[in-house]
Amino acid sequence: MQKLILLLVFIINADLSFSQHPDKYILLKPDRVFDGETMQAGWVVLIKNKKIEQAGSMMFKLPAGTEIIELKGMTLLPGLIEGHSHLLLHPYNETSWNEQVLKESRAERTVRAVNHAKATLMAGFTTVRDLGTEGAMYDDVGLKESIEKGLTAGPRMIIATRAIVATGSYGPKLSVDNESIKGAAEADGEDALIKEIRTQIGNGADLIKIYADYRWGLNKDAQPTFTLDELKKAAEVIQSSGRKLVVHAVTAEAMKRATLAGTSTIEHGDKGTEEVFKLMKEKGVALCPTLSAGESILQYDGWKKGIDTAPQRVIDKKKSFQLALKSGVTICMGSDVGVFTHGDNAREMELMIEYGMKPVEVLRSSTSINADVFGYGNKIGRIKKDLFADLIAVDGDPSTDIKNIRKIKLVMKDGVVYKKE
Repeated sequence: MQKLILLLVFIINADLSFSQHPDKYILLKPDRVFDGETMQAGWVVLIKNKKIEQAGSMMFKLPAGTEIIELKGMTLLPGLIEGHSHLLLHPYNETSWNEQVLKESRAERTVRAVNHAKATLMAGFTTVRDLGTEGAMYDDVGLKESIEKGLTAGPRMIIATRAIVATGSYGPKLSVDNESIKGAAEADGEDALIKEIRTQIGNGADLIKIYADYRWGLNKDAQPTFTLDELKKAAEVIQSSGRKLVVHAVTAEAMKRATLAGTSTIEHGDKGTEEVFKLMKEKGVALCPTLSAGESILQYDGWKKGIDTAPQRVIDKKKSFQLALKSGVTICMGSDVGVFTHGDNAREMELMIEYGMKPVEVLRSSTSINADVFGYGNKIGRIKKDLFADLIAVDGDPSTDIKNIRKIKLVMKDGVVYKKE
């Protein structure tokens, strides 16, 4: 009987020891802290498990056993947020978009996406808004869940799954008698849109992306695809689920329709006008300009930046971007990465400055502004108590030289250190 009691005591104690995990504390001591809005001097940041416990002057007592990480000469920032990503694509100068969608197996594309996710995280981007699988169906759902389960390293993912296009507008296009895989889901009219939206939500979409225009005009120029009424109905259904509508729009007319319909962001906005940007500001619609994608494609076509004269497309894009800045429209940092190499996302931040923004404005766009616009401001995007401990440290001060954002020395997500140099 005594042996049985001892055995029961041992089992109970063993069970308690496994169920009780002591809190883990990490103190980060950088030279300066960009808190998502302003640069702070004399700050330290205390992490408790997955979240930020304290941020500010060292006016608190350290818990016993706290790990201290010295970050001399470095700036601590919230983990960067990529606003327009395609983890299931890779650079078009390696393999064209058509070839990727038509000829690469979904297994291959997923394996590539795992590597892309790791490269993105190691570059300091702890969250991505991934805006379409481009023919890979719902494989972004599985990738997101695999990251969340710890099966592979990667950023937090805010996913659009398949995206929605009007019939006949999107590719790949082979011939009129050769139906092929499409890069997005086709839906026409309010009933079909409602069904497709609900299908994507049911399969794991965090948001819905709609192409309000595409290159299907008489001369393959960009023209609107959906009517204003169709977009309004789509927005109504999406918003009733607590999600956001995101719209691809290049033309001024499509941008106007999307804004009036109730989109949260407009992607690209190449031909935005003063009138459209004014309307976007009034309606609280943000612009995700994707400067890097356009420049990358032009360079693949032979343009040598810094040597050749800037193509008209670049001149026009700079003009529209500067109109947007002048109008006061909220600018998100989103690069359309996948068109170019994953992990090189900072290229967009550099171009935003080249096109007219100030470094600190770009840092805000890449952290707190993206978090707020995407609806995650209560979780990420700032260095603030009770937010997730998604943090990076870089050499130098990126608010004076944005190129320092590439000098990643520390990457932390959910309080876990993924990179430390």
